[in-house]
Amino acid sequence: MILTITPNPALDVTYHLRHVRWGDVNRVETVSETAGGKGVNVARVLHQLGESVTCTGFLGGETGERLRELLTGVEQRWIPVPASTRRTTAVVAPSGTTLFNEPGASVPEQAWSRLRALVTELVDTGDVVVVSGSMPPGTTDATVAALVGTATGRGARVVVDTSGPLLRAAARAGATLVKPNHHELRAATGLDDVVAGARVLLSDGAGCVVVSRGEVGMLAVAADPGGPHRMWTARPDSVVSGNPTGAGDAAVAALARALHRSRRPVPELVATHLADAVALSAAAVARPVAGEVDLELYRRTRDRVPVSSGAH
Repeated sequence: MILTITPNPALDVTYHLRHVRWGDVNRVETVSETAGGKGVNVARVLHQLGESVTCTGFLGGETGERLRELLTGVEQRWIPVPASTRRTTAVVAPSGTTLFNEPGASVPEQAWSRLRALVTELVDTGDVVVVSGSMPPGTTDATVAALVGTATGRGARVVVDTSGPLLRAAARAGATLVKPNHHELRAATGLDDVVAGARVLLSDGAGCVVVSRGEVGMLAVAADPGGPHRMWTARPDSVVSGNPTGAGDAAVAALARALHRSRRPVPELVATHLADAVALSAAAVARPVAGEVDLELYRRTRDRVPVSSGAH
């Protein structure tokens, strides 16, 4: 199975406008509500690809119930919490997309314990667990490490997409693969050079690091015992315009699916499927709402994504 964990989910509200005038009245053309949060987006993309996926995390209040109603086609095993689930607002205009993300509420330790117990119940050898998105305020390194350790202790491969010190905590706990974007990598390591930053996460204990870099594509770096780090780069053959907010989540979905379908060594899988992650990421940009992909665009561009390899 593939289990996605979204500790800080959100009800995503998207406004589409022809023009945005800050400090003035704006007329919204269309409004959409979707179940959101990075792990939820990953689950929705996997479902669109035909994969069976279970979604968990923390959910509360009327906003949480609305999220649950909107998330169709995916098995849901949420841990209830007292505080209401947060909202995010995306303002999409031809000039670009602007996001307003509420922080969410802190989660009591009892809820984290229930989440770890659920992972123990659901996960077994050969499964893939995705821990994705921002964490509730007050989340500690030890909490993230315990969650990753629970999943790896059950024999699962664990993919983590978060930011800051908590990303390094996940790496130290032995995450199979971590997938920051280049901004998150800099925030976690303090390094501008993406290869140097990736090597820090590898030295922390991550099995592989995949860095998304927007229009430039993706960089993957993996440890090679007894030798230099192995490295691959992939980039789309053309720039896709649209809403980029779900691009990284689509890439995580592609990598999680690859890890679930094969027990080959992680570096080999990443080398084979990095182009897949880039193409699916571009297909997400082409859709107006995060958590969706343009499957026709994905299939059309998958074989046109060049991948280069090397050592560093």
